[in-house]
Amino acid sequence: MNERKKESRSKEISERYVELLDRHVDDVIAERTQAFMTLNQIASELAVSHKHLIDIIQHELGSHPGYFYDFKIIEKTKEMLLEADVSIAAIARTFTYDPSNFSKFFKSRTGRTPSNFRREYKS
Repeated sequence: MNERKKESRSKEISERYVELLDRHVDDVIAERTQAFMTLNQIASELAVSHKHLIDIIQHELGSHPGYFYDFKIIEKTKEMLLEADVSIAAIARTFTYDPSNFSKFFKSRTGRTPSNFRREYKS
């Protein structure tokens, strides 16, 4: 495979990865699926190996695929924290997290707890 085709294929896979994440996170929120896919499952869905997916995403987007997966989840949880009038525990369950684990996950990615985030940004 020549270099140009390789670059084009890498770009295509990274774009499909981001699209799949958007669709998959929405499916979890809408309860069309019961759990988040593993990176192995995502790689399989994209017809690449787990290692190849990591290599491509790091090359094309600059970080590990897990970073973007977490980013999509955090992005959606922030929206829900600010827009939805539901408890943080309910939001955690929407994202298939135990509420205490969700708070730890959220804080490790944003530097604040979900309740602090909501208090600070909700008008």
